[in-house]
Amino acid sequence: MTVSTDPSAFLLRHVGILRASFHHWTGKSLLDDNLDDASALIALAGAPFSLVSHGIGAEPVFNYANQLALQLFEMSWEEFTALPSRLSAEAPNQAERARLLEEVTRQGYIDNYCGIRIAKSGRRFMIRDATIWNLLTPEGEYYGQAALIRQWEML
Repeated sequence: MTVSTDPSAFLLRHVGILRASFHHWTGKSLLDDNLDDASALIALAGAPFSLVSHGIGAEPVFNYANQLALQLFEMSWEEFTALPSRLSAEAPNQAERARLLEEVTRQGYIDNYCGIRIAKSGRRFMIRDATIWNLLTPEGEYYGQAALIRQWEML
């Protein structure tokens, strides 16, 4: 398999994986099914919900955030996509976050998750009604995890 270094090719493929994996686990559509991946990329960027994902490895790093997520975490794309995902939670909350992600790994997804996250400035916010799911490539290989955050409250 050849991996492209073109960021737009990565994002188009990634959006396809986000959408297909969400549907695979939940039976629901992340966006209108009639959108092609290029249109979906634009729709997700400006969506009224926060969407983030991270890759695989011992220390997974975020590899996607839509505009609302970047605003919530008070980071640029470059900052966010260099952040190990565990650092989105404060140290006391990291064990609970790790337990949650292990549960997602086993089950495929969870709904209605609530938890506290931290922005770059140190501001904390509670996420509510979040869906977290495993990402799978079209070949069925584990590719990471994603979170759709529907509600949040600044603390």
